[in-house]
Amino acid sequence: MRRRALLAGMAGGVVAVAATPVAARGRRVLHVRPGDSVQAAVDAVDGPGQTIVVHPGTYREVVDIPAGKGELTLRGATRDPRDAVIVFDRANGTPKPDGSGTYGTAGSATLTSAAPGLTVLGLTIANDWLRADHPETTGTQAVAAHVTGDRSCFARVRLLAHQDTLFADTTDLAAFDRHLYRDCHIEGDVDFVFGRATAVFERCHFHTLDRDVAFRPEGMVFAPSTARANPRGFLAAGCRVTSGAEDAAYKIARPWVPSYETTAWPSLVVRETELGPGIDAVAPYTDMRAAYPWQSMRFREYRNTGPGAVITVPENRPQLTETEAERHTRAAYLGDWCP
Repeated sequence: MRRRALLAGMAGGVVAVAATPVAARGRRVLHVRPGDSVQAAVDAVDGPGQTIVVHPGTYREVVDIPAGKGELTLRGATRDPRDAVIVFDRANGTPKPDGSGTYGTAGSATLTSAAPGLTVLGLTIANDWLRADHPETTGTQAVAAHVTGDRSCFARVRLLAHQDTLFADTTDLAAFDRHLYRDCHIEGDVDFVFGRATAVFERCHFHTLDRDVAFRPEGMVFAPSTARANPRGFLAAGCRVTSGAEDAAYKIARPWVPSYETTAWPSLVVRETELGPGIDAVAPYTDMRAAYPWQSMRFREYRNTGPGAVITVPENRPQLTETEAERHTRAAYLGDWCP
């Protein structure tokens, strides 16, 4: 697979990013059209509750939504998220132009948001950096969206990359920021949904990509890094997992205990979700580091279906009881926030 292959079939041509900002003072709705810049529109937002409408096209740029742009809505102009595409191509190990080092995982993101109350609707956000194009690069994480900030909501959004597609994170180590991802398509290969957020994935489609490698597993869908003090981490409810790889090539998850927070206690519940044959039903979880075995983490399942959900080795598939399942719902995770 060569660069930009992730965007095959997308509507709209590549759009040159203009340097001219969009005037916003006194306006609640800003429009971004081919030749405009999404970042310029973000920069022009001057108050809470404003909306940026992105018209059909492919916008090759990095977008950074700072914390001061709260309650912002970023949405596509049509009902099809393939029509408006925000994409860039850099990785953890990509050198910065000023020679100060590399971007790092978080810095590789096409879209970064720290804004509370962000809503993103009907867009595609992609990072089309590919390992095959950069054999010299060892830091191959290439994030599509790095999201922090409480009450972040993504609906009908396509998130496309390979390694570390969605970094669902928190504003700081003490925060329990809440995210909701509803009816989204998220695809990648290694740890492509990861981070510390309290994140609900509702009716989402997770798609694992095929990798040209001889080893197994080819990758993992989730890699939560939930704070020990947080009773809730990632919840996938009513979702489905499909695969472009061979059967049993992928794991559901592995725990991520970062070196900067070794007290993390990753939490993941996958419930009432269809797991396709690409998931290893015999051993669906694995370790990231031997010092933090997955069996010691908060990994649970409940009433999943499909060939990847068949329980053949019960000790490898910890299940919630009915009573426990009542504590792992969208309402319990989001609390007083009702998006």
